[in-house]
Parts: sequence; C-alpha cells; structure tokens
Amino acid sequence: MTTVRLSRHHPAPLRRVPRLRFLVLALVSAGSLATAGTASAALPQDARLSWPLSPVPAVTRYFDAPETPYGPGHRGVDLAAAPGQQVLAADQGIVVFAGLLAGRPVLSIDHEGGLRTTYEPVVPAVHAGDQVYRGQVVGTVSPGHPGCTVAACLHWGVRRGDEYLDPLALVMVTTAVRLKPWDGQEPWTS
Repeated sequence: MTTVRLSRHHPAPLRRVPRLRFLVLALVSAGSLATAGTASAALPQDARLSWPLSPVPAVTRYFDAPETPYGPGHRGVDLAAAPGQQVLAADQGIVVFAGLLAGRPVLSIDHEGGLRTTYEPVVPAVHAGDQVYRGQVVGTVSPGHPGCTVAACLHWGVRRGDEYLDPLALVMVTTAVRLKPWDGQEPWTS
C-alpha cells in the first residue's frame, strides 16, 4: 500500500490508499490540471472536437482572446497546411455558411451544445444546410491566409454564442494508459 497524507497543512493521520486508486486519481488530476483555467473546463466530455486536418498539424499561431468583444486578438488558431489539403469537420453538425465573407472563402458549422466552428480560407465541398459528420471532408485549404508563415494555413475558430474559445482546449485527446500486472505486494516488503 502507498501512504498518502490527506493535507500538508494539517497533521492529519496518514491514510493508506491502494496503489491503483492512487494512480487513477493522479491521472484524473493531471487531466483536470491540463484543462484548468480554460473555457473548455465547463464543457461536457462529449463536446470535445477532433482535428480539422490530418495528420495533426503544427500550430503556426495560437489563440489570443480579445479583452473586449470588439478588441484586438486572435479568435482561433492557425494550423500549418498544404494548399489543397482536405479540411475535416471537427464534429457532426449542420453547415450554416459556405461561401465568401469579406472576399475570403469561409465555412461555418453549428454543433450540439451551442458550438460553432469556422474554417478559413477553405474552398467548401458542402453547402449551407448540409448535415456533416465528424471527420467528413468539408472542403480544401486555399493559400493566402494573412500572416501565414508557411505555404498555407487553416484558420480554425470556435465560438459558443458570442464567446470565442480556444480550439486547442477542445481537441479530443486520446491517451493510452497501460497498467502493469501487480501481485499485491509492495517491492520493498518482499
């Protein structure tokens, strides 16, 4: 058994916690710490999104939340892409816009839970009103995103209502955990 002190501020009696429970608690705590302080911490587990590009791309510019609704910031992330690379729906939903916006090709998809993802510059392969599923090809990356430092960038944004969220905080992370067999005896007691 592993000994764990309940509080470091109070000299409470020591309590024995089985090693497996402690490992699971540590993994859950680490996952909670990874999302603590982000807007996504309050989202249900099923609100997680998948990457809009495959393979997982490099981030060339990160999310920078504006201080005020109309203030400066970067309301999404820029992902390194190749011109013509396929863009994938981050989750199932309904296409609400597919066309030119301020001279740039933009695609927007509404998802359950009030989330809306946007992708630009994207030549759409879908139309407003189309239902899409997670991982479906919805368009192709077009070069020419302002500030892009590589051949092409996909600007990927997420909103809930009027609030812009960091897409990277919502990306579904798959982690494999492998527990080794344990005979129940601590190595130092045998």
